[in-house]
Formats: sequence, C-alpha cells, structure tokens
Amino acid sequence: MNFAPHSSLREAEVNDTGCSGSIALEEWLRWGCVSPVPAMVNEIIRDLKLLENNIDAHMVFGGNGGKLQGDFKVQEDKKHREKYLALGDSDKKFQFFSARQIACRLLGSRGYLCQKCWLPMEDCMCSKVEPCSLWNGIRFWLYMHPKDFLRQNNTGKLLWQVFGVQAAILCLYGISEDEEIMWNAFKDAGKARVCCLYPNQNIAPKTAQDAFSSQSSADLECTHSLTNRDRPLNFVLIDGTWSNSAAMFRRLKEQAKFVWGEEDLPCISLAVGASAMHKLRPQPSWDHTCTAAAAIGVLAELQLLPEYSSYGLDKQAEAVEDALIVLLEALTARRLRMGRSITRKIQLQ
Repeated sequence: MNFAPHSSLREAEVNDTGCSGSIALEEWLRWGCVSPVPAMVNEIIRDLKLLENNIDAHMVFGGNGGKLQGDFKVQEDKKHREKYLALGDSDKKFQFFSARQIACRLLGSRGYLCQKCWLPMEDCMCSKVEPCSLWNGIRFWLYMHPKDFLRQNNTGKLLWQVFGVQAAILCLYGISEDEEIMWNAFKDAGKARVCCLYPNQNIAPKTAQDAFSSQSSADLECTHSLTNRDRPLNFVLIDGTWSNSAAMFRRLKEQAKFVWGEEDLPCISLAVGASAMHKLRPQPSWDHTCTAAAAIGVLAELQLLPEYSSYGLDKQAEAVEDALIVLLEALTARRLRMGRSITRKIQLQ
C-alpha cells in the first residue's frame, strides 16, 4: 500500500488475500519479540479482517498509536465491546485488552515503521546504532505496556538494538506467551537472581550498590548469583508510563506470590537524574527517568563496585547512552521537519 509519508491517516496492510489475515512468526520476531505469535493477537487480527470484508470498509489508522479511525472504528468498537463483555473471567478481559492494543498497533505500523527502531521508514536510525555485547552475568527484561509497544519515542527498544534480543528480552504486559517465558526464566534462576528496577514504596529504597556489594551474607548470595555465568541476574525494567507502572508492578508482585509464596519482589532504586530524552518527553518528576536511562544507571552503579569493575559495564552503559542520543536526534529532526515543537512542558506532580 502506498501513502504519503506524513499522512495522518493510513490504511492497514494485511498480508493475506483471504479473510484469515494474521501475523506470521517471522514478522512478529522482526519487531523485537522472542515469543511465539500470541494466539489472541492473531485471533483479533482475523476478526478485524473478517469485519472489514463484511462491512466493505477499510481499516484506517491514524497517529502514532495505531488507533482505528473513521467508519470502521465505529463498527469495530461495537464488536470488540460485545466480545469484551462476553468474557466472564477478569484475566481473560485483561488479556483481550492487551492483545487488541498490540494487534491494532501491528496493523497500523506495517509498511510505515521500521521493524527494528520503530521509527517511520524515512527516519530510520538503525545504521547509526552501534551494537555492543552485554556482560553475560546480566539479562534485562523489558516488561512493556501494550500502549508503549511500537511507540516511536520508546527507549526500552534501544536495549535489544544495542545488546540483542537474548540479552534484553521483550515481555509484553498481559500477553500470556510472553509472561510465561519470563516467569519460567525467573523460576529457573531463583528469586535471589531476579531484581526489579522500581521504587517500591513498601520497603526502604535500596540502590544497586546496596544490593550487590559483598558486605553481608545476603549480599554474598546476590554476588554469587551475579557472577554465575550459567544463571545471570535478571533485571526487570517496567516499560510504561508512570500512571501504568503501578498496575504492572502489582501484576509482577501477584505472580511472585504465586511462584515463591511471597509478594515482595526484590527491588532497587537508582540515583539517576533526567535523561537526554527529558527534552522531548518530560517525566512526572526529576527523580523519574526513561527505561534506557534506568538500564544505564544500574550498569554504571555496578561498575563502581570493585568485584564488577572488570566486566566493562561502563562501556556497555555508554553504548546505550549513545543510542539514546541517536534516538533523540532522530525524533528532533522529524519534529523540526514536520514543523512541530521540539520541547515539551514539564509535567509537575
């Protein structure tokens, strides 16, 4: 399908001539995913395609969020609300909500966004991002809200662009296939090797240096886990708006209680300031930061500990910082070209 590069509306591309359009595994993986194609996502896409054929109206999307527009949206709203209400189980409703968000974003982004950097094709920044190997004692998990999936100014995507999809793994919130992969890895690693980068208000804040300095027997256990090559420490980065992050953290705690019998998930807070992205996307307060900056922060703090200073974590942090600057420059250039402001009002608490 052809469309004007800066058009606010675009028709969906469904790579299927019949009624059963769906996302193939190869395409799903190209967007940065590692799981099988979620069954509910493909079910929703098939329903959308069937509706499109039945009412003889094209799927049209607008803006950056893959939002349906026009007459098709009116008809689809009725259909998806009926289906949502028919789902009796609250968890099924939640999964349906997540899958529909992702399905619409996928369809609205086909042929429009680069599948690696999630920027419009004409603004692709992939050639400017330098890959770097992450020390194999660490693995990042990007626990991403569906509304941040394929979002152009999302910074979590930079981690797998730089480190690769097996070192920085995408897990979509509410997608059972993704969450199963993540929690199976956590079960195998053990609770001592799982840590969430989130300011847990229920316990005293702990920095990365507090958690991993080998000053106590408890810390020694974490230290051992961090230096065990076969079982890296798993850092969970909650990748969503601050308004959505509380629900995401709550879901993590509920699953932790189911797996380990207790709700408390090991958490660390980082002493980081505003990232470069703050110029375009201010956070609710100066002590909040973007996902990529959180990863930079934990790598930088661990580098200061003598027992981890030989793993090049500072260089790995610099690689993410460089990618963050590349993203900022790409987004800034796009906004200037489109005549949009390159600054945002600071959001106050």
